[in-house]
Amino acid sequence: MASMGKQLHESWSSRFTFIMAAVGAAVGLGNFWRFPYETGKNGGGAFVFVYVICVLAVAIPLVVSELFIGRRAGLSAIGSTRKVALDEGKSKLWQIIGWNGMVVGLLILSFYSVIAGWVISYIPKMALGQLNNAGADGVAAAFDGLLANPGLMIITHTLFIAVTVLIVWRGLHKGIEVAVNILMPAFFALLIFMAIYACIIGDFGQAVAFLFQPDFSKITPGVIVSALGQAFFSVGVGIGIMITYGAYLGKDTNIAHSAVIIGVADTFVAIAAGLLIFPIVFGFGLEPNQGPGLLFVTLPIAFAQMPGGQIIGTLFFSLAFVAAITSSISMLEIFTSWAEEHGGLARHRGAILGGVIAWSIGLLTVFSFTSLKDFYLLGMIPKFATMHPFDLIDYISGKIVLPISGLLVALFTGWAISKKTILDELKMSDLTYQVWRILVRYVSPVAIVLILLFETGILRL
Repeated sequence: MASMGKQLHESWSSRFTFIMAAVGAAVGLGNFWRFPYETGKNGGGAFVFVYVICVLAVAIPLVVSELFIGRRAGLSAIGSTRKVALDEGKSKLWQIIGWNGMVVGLLILSFYSVIAGWVISYIPKMALGQLNNAGADGVAAAFDGLLANPGLMIITHTLFIAVTVLIVWRGLHKGIEVAVNILMPAFFALLIFMAIYACIIGDFGQAVAFLFQPDFSKITPGVIVSALGQAFFSVGVGIGIMITYGAYLGKDTNIAHSAVIIGVADTFVAIAAGLLIFPIVFGFGLEPNQGPGLLFVTLPIAFAQMPGGQIIGTLFFSLAFVAAITSSISMLEIFTSWAEEHGGLARHRGAILGGVIAWSIGLLTVFSFTSLKDFYLLGMIPKFATMHPFDLIDYISGKIVLPISGLLVALFTGWAISKKTILDELKMSDLTYQVWRILVRYVSPVAIVLILLFETGILRL
């Protein structure tokens, strides 16, 4: 049961492995389409400038908070928040932070796996040259054909979930650590190589100007809210991943330093992805603000035209797959960690159960593009009138539950936990503590409430 958590859970073999795992959890498909899309939609360098500030002022302090909760208690996200709260003489209801994280983790994994399945489909497409000389219409038709083929999507969705379950099943040392120690260095090497290649064959000058020459007149309230949202979601706070991974962390690891490394590394990947994508987009006269279509339509059009595009396209989707799998294992680990503590489930049974739940919910996403595309579960509510199941799950999990979890983390660690406990666990200097406390107590809650108000339409720009 929960009180046995310290005997049930393993510890990271090294600080490097923990950093690789945490960065892998933060880095995902969103770095490859959501960051470039938001950058393209929100003024380029102006958005990047605000985004970096938001990572430093909002995301990293919350990573510190979540790692603190996990390491302090050494349990699952639910068990850790409950134990830390009770140890401080606070209500056990604070464990809602962990429950929110676990539920939203499974919801996000459910549709994330389907999209990762699209990535799997595109690896052989690129490797076999099936999109060579297809032209813009042919590439778009290929993607539309994939969305209209639920059988193929179920196969790739199942394959991705199975790989995720297998890694988590094998445990922290033989599964997650082996995966991240191999995949993350390969990921960074491949990302840097491809970014350099893209800058050589694409329009490097326009891409650099677009990313790093901010026009401050373009910084509007809308840009600030978008940058806040991207920073919050990109680093992976609010979902319980960092609480779960923090529980496996040794007392000799400096949490504040590790949080900075995680935030900076994730930002580096996002910008490197921009340097990979934007030179190609600008060099081949394409649009930079295409959302998910950037991965599956816009870039394949460019790959079909560029020298060595067949190889580069294959490497790109392989890179995206690595980013997807290192994130998915962290989402499944939240549930598996909890399952080890409750119900007497062995790790492999917990991993399988979590995988089956995510896989089953994922079928709603698969059929959202075919038989359920005109099914609006909450159609009687104007906000949800045109949302099919995939849109609804994405919106509720990412735009509502996730920010609420982050807000609760900020309130819990900023207001409910004593200074003595924080300093005892984090070993911060008094100045560092004061800065962190201001950011978590005041800046983060205000930022997250703004995200919630604008995303729900209560406030409009």
